[in-house]
Amino acid sequence: MLHARRHIASRSSRSRSFGQCRPALRAASSWGAGPRSFQVIDTHCEGEPARIVVGGMPTVPGDTMFEKRNYMMEHMDDLRTMLITEPRGYPCQNADVILPPTLPEAAFGYVILEQNKIYPAMSGHNTICTATALLETGMIPMVEPVTSFTLEAPAGLIEIDAACSNGKATEITLKNQPAFVAPGGLDVKINVPTFGEVSVDVAYGGMWYCIVDAQSMGLELSPASGKEICRLGEMVKVACREQFPVNHPLFEYPGCDIMVFRGPPTPGSGATSKNAVVMSNGVLDWCGKRRFSIAMPFLYFNQKLNICQDRLGTSLLEKNEGENIHGSAGTDLRRGRR
Repeated sequence: MLHARRHIASRSSRSRSFGQCRPALRAASSWGAGPRSFQVIDTHCEGEPARIVVGGMPTVPGDTMFEKRNYMMEHMDDLRTMLITEPRGYPCQNADVILPPTLPEAAFGYVILEQNKIYPAMSGHNTICTATALLETGMIPMVEPVTSFTLEAPAGLIEIDAACSNGKATEITLKNQPAFVAPGGLDVKINVPTFGEVSVDVAYGGMWYCIVDAQSMGLELSPASGKEICRLGEMVKVACREQFPVNHPLFEYPGCDIMVFRGPPTPGSGATSKNAVVMSNGVLDWCGKRRFSIAMPFLYFNQKLNICQDRLGTSLLEKNEGENIHGSAGTDLRRGRR
């Protein structure tokens, strides 16, 4: 179940208190030192939070959502730090800024803001939260039992099918932009300081992921191992980014910028695997849902998954060590090209 609650966030040069939302009609470049007010909705997807900005934004320049993402990253990053870092945010907080779409097929566009100045091209968890907020506030008219619409992420169009009941979005199904294994990205050998050689796989699924078999590094994917998972995961991610740099073939998105430890599932969970995700700021992701799409091309090209075959995964930190995460490999699965 996804939950949302509304509140108003404001910023003032004199006060940090919450206040009323007021329209921001000026261009982003004219933001001054005076009060700034935003209407936001706090949501979560199985515990992983997302703060959805639905009002108060100035005009963001750019002919595409990716250009708007680039502009916000370079010229409006103070908005990200205000929304998701302390005192208003916390280490696992994310934000999604609702904007007018640039493509006629989309109902809305959105730009994703994460910790450590990461602006993903696409995020499943953030998309689920964004779709839920748009539906439950009436910004997108809800049709029961299923509401279908399209959103525009920086990576492109994302098709949404939302199961709805009694005014609530109860389940969100999305069709992501293509995920793919990086050219030469399977079984890459990298050298991790103080540890030694590690074999990694590198794949794209909205962000660039470094994927590692936890057992190969002597790790057990359990909450008790969380500190060591974070420590080693951050070291592996940095080493992978330095020793095996990658970029998206269609737009400028270098990596890797996030990493995943994979391991056997919890007995009795019904899942086929478990994962633990180390975020861009060196903490564990609270939810595995936005990480599952990158496992599909990795499994497919390792001949462990067929086209249109369902796959179940589980996350380290979800209740009972994981509710199942359901994914399916579509026919557009492919290798990346430089």
